[in-house]
Amino acid sequence: MFFSNETHLSLYKTLSNPKPFLLRRNLIHSSSSLFSLPMEFLTTKDQSFLDQPMASLRSFFLITLFFFVSPSSSQAWDGVVITQADYQGLQAVKQEFIDPRGVLRSWNGSGFTACSGGWAGIKCAQGQVIVIQLPWKSLGGRISEKIGQLQALRKLSLHDNNLGGSIPLSLGLIPNLRGVQLFNNRLTGSIPASLGASRFLQTLDLSNNLLSEAIPPSLADSTKLLRLNLSFNSLSGQIPVSLTRSSSLQFLSLDHNNLSGPVLDTWGNSNKNTSPSLRVLSLDHNTLSGPFPLSLCNLLDLQVFSFSHNRISGTLPPQLSKLTKLRLMDVASNSISGQIPETLGDIASLTHLDLSQNKLTGEIPVSITDLKSLSFFNVSYNNLSGPVPTLLSQKFNSTSFVGNLELCGYSDSTPCPTITPPSPSPSKSSGRNLSTKDIILIASGALLIVMFILVLVLLCCLLRKKPDKSKPKGLEAGSGAATAAAKTEKGGEAEAGGETGGKLVHFDGPLAFTADDLLCATADVMGKSTYGTVYKATLEDGSQVAVKRLREKITRGQKEFENEINVLGRIRHPNLLALRAYYLGPKGEKLVVFDYMSRGNLATFLHARGPEVHINWPTRMRLIKGMARGLFYLHTHANLIHGNLTSSNVLLDENNNAKISDYGLSRLMITAAGSSVIATASALGYRAPELSKLKKANTKTDVYSLGVIILELLTGKSPSEALNGVDLPQWVATAVKEESTNEVFDVELLTDVNTMGDELLNTLKLALHCVDPTPSTRPEAQQVMTQLGEIRPEEMEAAAATSEPLIDLPEASASTSR
Repeated sequence: MFFSNETHLSLYKTLSNPKPFLLRRNLIHSSSSLFSLPMEFLTTKDQSFLDQPMASLRSFFLITLFFFVSPSSSQAWDGVVITQADYQGLQAVKQEFIDPRGVLRSWNGSGFTACSGGWAGIKCAQGQVIVIQLPWKSLGGRISEKIGQLQALRKLSLHDNNLGGSIPLSLGLIPNLRGVQLFNNRLTGSIPASLGASRFLQTLDLSNNLLSEAIPPSLADSTKLLRLNLSFNSLSGQIPVSLTRSSSLQFLSLDHNNLSGPVLDTWGNSNKNTSPSLRVLSLDHNTLSGPFPLSLCNLLDLQVFSFSHNRISGTLPPQLSKLTKLRLMDVASNSISGQIPETLGDIASLTHLDLSQNKLTGEIPVSITDLKSLSFFNVSYNNLSGPVPTLLSQKFNSTSFVGNLELCGYSDSTPCPTITPPSPSPSKSSGRNLSTKDIILIASGALLIVMFILVLVLLCCLLRKKPDKSKPKGLEAGSGAATAAAKTEKGGEAEAGGETGGKLVHFDGPLAFTADDLLCATADVMGKSTYGTVYKATLEDGSQVAVKRLREKITRGQKEFENEINVLGRIRHPNLLALRAYYLGPKGEKLVVFDYMSRGNLATFLHARGPEVHINWPTRMRLIKGMARGLFYLHTHANLIHGNLTSSNVLLDENNNAKISDYGLSRLMITAAGSSVIATASALGYRAPELSKLKKANTKTDVYSLGVIILELLTGKSPSEALNGVDLPQWVATAVKEESTNEVFDVELLTDVNTMGDELLNTLKLALHCVDPTPSTRPEAQQVMTQLGEIRPEEMEAAAATSEPLIDLPEASASTSR
């Protein structure tokens, strides 16, 4: 084997350099390709051997050893050979595995390559194994008890294999264990109580196995436990009280087991001076009994709870309205009685409500119609009576209401009885008999009325059969965005450490993940901007988040950065993209984590769709209103200026509701970076003209950018397009001045002109007001929102949401925020 002098010199520098280096950086050209996020940082051990005696001999030994390890290793070698104890432990683990695909063929030899990436699925730090990651490898056999010899192990990921046997007791004796993911195997026996002794344990996922016996109460002893998933097993006994009192748990899934006994009423009753942080609670498909737990209302961060298919009785407490972040509530197939609380209508965030197959009585509260985001509603097979509120009967089909014998007023039901006035008594009647002439006149009038009604019915039938070309095909529209989120809370540090020694801070949200989960995630590059690179990260459990890696050279120092981002993390509004977490790496790396929007951004939605996809006016108007509401909240409640509002920074959720992104990021950057962002906005045509001199954005410059996006939606043209040498606002203003207004509108909107012409013209007038060259004449965001409400009132918006088809667009390949 021969190497050039340059090769030796480069290798010498690598081995002797005490600074940390990036593991790897893969450039992905296809959005469908998966790769490890460029966030895995390993630190080389401080090599001071060059200053010691016999340095040359030791350097030669290390260089020679490096040449004989695998050149394609995915883990950079830190110059340390695996310890004897860890080598023997891994060999014992391999001995117990059945490896039909030969994945562990590399686990052989003297162990020199174990910590350089030569052994599949192994990661080390200073000669000790810290990660075993071998999912989807068809491994059989069992997990050896000798795994307890790996005393530095932090993560064990063997999910989606065919492993049997019991979970090793020694696993709970590993002091730094942070994540155990053994789901989708064939593990049997009980859950070791010793796992509760792992005081750094954050994730324990044993779902979809064959585990039995009771859940150890000691699991709650791990005070950093964030995620516990024991679903789809054969666990029995009661839910441990200690789990209901955990202040660290964010995700608890015990569904599809054989758990029995009371559902407990001790949720959130922690003995510590900390508030409960549980966000997801799933207990469905067990045999739990007892009354509905009132203490559930103490879990103020709760977003999802499912108790379906149990034997829970009692009534639903009105205090459920305290759960202002709740999105899904499923208590179907129980024995809950009493009435549906009126206060459920106060949970504005609720999207899924299933109360079916219980013993509920009384009427459906009209307040449920206030839930504008509600997309699933089921009260079938109860003892409900009275009329179904009109908006609910229009929005949901008969399957949501069947099985209630005395319920009326929905499709396929008996009509609700009408109240008729009592007939006059003989004593109060006039006593005058009708003449023949009167009788003929009355009969003729009645006949005319009947004929008139028949003609109307016939016309309605003909109109229904006639295809409506003005409306595109698609799914039924949602009912618009919910109002601003209530009560915000300060994020807490979820993890300090991880494999990299970094720091992960969570804000509220449905996902509970650790720093190790984030660093091991696979991802797609979605785009790059002045601020940094955006990725779609897929966590090991399949959930997805958007991760923006900020450029280190343009971000503020750590203290200023944390002060600013903790403010941004508390901002919650239905039309603003929520910041869920941030990560600070050991050498200044900064990652921010947001909700992933699968439908991409408004620019792609509007300009990159196929010819078969049409966007009607009600859909566009809903997007405009959503942006205005989000911008108003930023200016008025969050006291923030966006500074870079473009259609690429407006993302769409699954119901095509607008979500403004990238707000406040300029506050995380040094001044020069903010100027660069303004220049980018100018190149795209969204920048207000006065910014060429001011260089500082304000509320009026944000309104100008909003006006450009409104024009973009009205015209269907991108502001970056060349329009006879002028920008989009000038082109529209010139057309209006020359009385060529009809040429301005997108051709798809011409079918709506006859019915909504006034709305289109008034919205165009408002947009031109927003892009007025003189800042003082532009409206504020609040005035824009008010005028939009006058152009298209909310009641029209609600009616359109139940009748207008929603555009159905396939999942976007990228949702780049610029």
